Amino acid sequence: MTQQDEIKKLGELIKDVKIAMLTTVDQDGSLHSRPMATQQTPFDGDLWFFTDGRSAKIDEVQNEERVNVSYANPDDSQYVSVSGTAVLIRDREKAKQLWNPILKAWFPEGLEDPNLALLKVSVEKAEYWDTPSGKMVQAIGFVKALATGKRYEADQGEHSKVELTKQ
Repeated sequence: MTQQDEIKKLGELIKDVKIAMLTTVDQDGSLHSRPMATQQTPFDGDLWFFTDGRSAKIDEVQNEERVNVSYANPDDSQYVSVSGTAVLIRDREKAKQLWNPILKAWFPEGLEDPNLALLKVSVEKAEYWDTPSGKMVQAIGFVKALATGKRYEADQGEHSKVELTKQ
């Protein structure tokens, strides 16, 4: 697969996952994860999140820019883990481009909120698992393993490690 094909595949896998888990490194070196809503924009290697510019995650990112973002769509047996660098962006035009009225629940002043900021994650590496067989096929395989005493071997589907380079 070409890099563009890989980017397209990653975009397809994450597009319907509303909430991702963003993991940063805390001041004491421990990992800190929290749910974040990925902004719906065509994936081009960058992920965008709205955030409060005063939040702890911003302090963590400014101390250590390397982050992980994980996506899970268990109903379709699709999982994605990406790592890259995060940076705080204060760009009203980009915020306006990504804005969704539902965000007023977190930013009551909307685009005029002085603490409104964007967190941009530039993806460097990704790994994904995409198992197309449905739950019924998996359940049958699991029951078969129990009945035969043999180890359960799930349909591994598609698994890939991807390295993205900026062009």
